[in-house]
Amino acid sequence: MTAPTTAARRPWVSLVSGLSFVAVVAAGLGWVGHDSDPTALASTSREEAASHDPAAERSAPEPARPAAGTVTLAFAGDTHFQLGLAALLDHPGGALGPITLPLRAADLSMVNLESAIGHHGAPDPKERETSAERYWFRTSPEALDVLAAAGVDVVTMANNHGADYGAAGFADTLRARRNAPLDVIGVGRNRRDAFTPYRETIRGTRIAVLAADASFREGMSRTWAAGAATAGIAAAHARRPATLLSAVRRADRGSDVVVVYLHWGTAMRACPDPRQRDLAAALSAAGADVIVGAHAHVLLGAGWLGDTYVDYGLGNFLWYHNREPETGVLRLTLRDRAVVGGSWTPARIRVDGRPAPLHGKPRADAVAEWDRLRDCTGLTASRGAATIPPYSWSERRIGALLRERMRPSYHPGCPVPLRDLRYLRMRYLGFDGRPHLGEMVIHEDDATRVAAVFRRLYDAQWPIRRMRLVDDYGGDDDRSMTADNTSGFNCRRVAGRQAWSAHAYGTAIDITPVENPDLVGASVAPRAGRRFAAVDRSADARPAPGVITADGPVVRAFARAGWAWGGTWALGRDYQHFSDSG
Repeated sequence: MTAPTTAARRPWVSLVSGLSFVAVVAAGLGWVGHDSDPTALASTSREEAASHDPAAERSAPEPARPAAGTVTLAFAGDTHFQLGLAALLDHPGGALGPITLPLRAADLSMVNLESAIGHHGAPDPKERETSAERYWFRTSPEALDVLAAAGVDVVTMANNHGADYGAAGFADTLRARRNAPLDVIGVGRNRRDAFTPYRETIRGTRIAVLAADASFREGMSRTWAAGAATAGIAAAHARRPATLLSAVRRADRGSDVVVVYLHWGTAMRACPDPRQRDLAAALSAAGADVIVGAHAHVLLGAGWLGDTYVDYGLGNFLWYHNREPETGVLRLTLRDRAVVGGSWTPARIRVDGRPAPLHGKPRADAVAEWDRLRDCTGLTASRGAATIPPYSWSERRIGALLRERMRPSYHPGCPVPLRDLRYLRMRYLGFDGRPHLGEMVIHEDDATRVAAVFRRLYDAQWPIRRMRLVDDYGGDDDRSMTADNTSGFNCRRVAGRQAWSAHAYGTAIDITPVENPDLVGASVAPRAGRRFAAVDRSADARPAPGVITADGPVVRAFARAGWAWGGTWALGRDYQHFSDSG
């Protein structure tokens, strides 16, 4: 079905959904479906592999050039003109309001246009989605006038809505691109055209900007990937997208600063997924100096990956609802042909869909929150700082020396034989932000799954105080908890009962017990955890580091392994406790 009145005035401006419009209104114009799925894996296409020519990428070094002046770049996230926002097309000058100031102030500004352009064609089938999660966006060429008037210089359309209206609609998009008052990239008559960068030299700095769709679900973006001789979108769906990496290498040969704007990430997740982090590392190695992107509909963290500046998610920017209102403009400073710093101009999306800059304390709070988002990215706050090493782990049987060391925690009568236990060594991040090597004993059936859990926590940069065998505390559970120690096996009974604890079987783990105490009636264990007894642990909470929350990274990681959280128990809440629910 078509959009309501404001869009109906223009037959080319529409939002079509598998849901009825009544349902959309009832949801407060909310985002009902999420349009990404990191589990849908893609392999490098034959066409991508064929386009990669390492020999063609070798070139002689260039002679030294004079110093260049300071240049500023600005980036914002997902933008479109659906529903009420269609009215902006009537008055392009000043349509975006005060948010245009940081866009116009930059030497080069860029956004992602999450929409097809034109008035022909029918909605693409999007056969890889469920019907309730299908969305089709399009607008008129006047949208480009609005963005140009707001100070935008470059628009990417390499996303999962750029070809929403099939062949006829995409032909309209290419016509609009030819007549646009700004540059449109990420789409083209063929793959070469779609991966051709925007280039500009500003005060002696040669800049190349590429765009690609690296989202992993929508049927459209796969169906409409540009081919060797067919029109489409710059697609980068493989784990190592050869065409995109090759394009970055070519751009790097003739440019001082290479920017890559990606459509990527997992919807509604504020931490980058492993595929994003892998792709960012590959692009950085290929020569990208700036990597930015959107698609998750929420903000993600930003910082440095060596000498490459990365922003994993710019969120929504000009959007038809404000259910995820946090937004803003990323400003990067270039000096002497290199990126030297980044800053954030925060804003909030209003009820009318337009972003409004923040001021005073709300602005300061929003900048602090934006900085905090870096905690789960693996990025650093300063350029060239050492990055976190990759996760590693090992597993071995309980040998004679370890058996002797485990005398406090293992004794005759334990319900599991030592031969069924395994000793794990796992890398974790401490509260100091540095990697450490921890140890844990666990049942052999759970060893691989537990290692995978802590890999996910490591990737999420979730902090752990220490990880030692409970034997270092004489097998005393109270002493181990007081030390905020994360531990597994301990042949002990349930407190106050004769039944064996799940720890006695090696099928339970206690994590950062001080921040996540065990609550039974008025009792809090350990006592040092009293200040954390009443903290908000709801799905939307933003507590102190190490505090486990519902639907947070710790609960999600253990749930994927089939383990249950003690924080949901009806009789007492054991927030530190996870056990094998199988």
